[in-house]
Amino acid sequence: MEELEPSFGIDPFANQADLLNQDDREDSELKKKKKEKAEKINADSVQDKYIHIRTQQRNGRKSLTTLQGINPKINKKIILKECKKKFNCNGTIVEDSELGDIIQLQGDQRKNVAQFLIDEKISKKEFIKVHGS
Repeated sequence: MEELEPSFGIDPFANQADLLNQDDREDSELKKKKKEKAEKINADSVQDKYIHIRTQQRNGRKSLTTLQGINPKINKKIILKECKKKFNCNGTIVEDSELGDIIQLQGDQRKNVAQFLIDEKISKKEFIKVHGS
């Protein structure tokens, strides 16, 4: 007499076509989730592609340099600390609901900041936009 092997998780009375359709549905759901995840990653990379460096006139000869669009994965506190040391200026990080975190530095530091980002390999030259040059 032959012994039957236990079949855990498989219904022996189920229709083979039903089992195949269930596998196809699971595969299509996985593919759909992977596609959505890839689209989200692409949308994020396009949105944060450029780094914008601007200057804002305050009063008299005083001005602010703003740095916007840095990758969210990069620690902005470290960038701010290094910029403050290197350019002998003060600065802060401003949180904006629409634009994300913005680094503000005292004085017109556009050229210095652009060169710093390139030297530290935070961004390539073609992805840095300096406004108001």
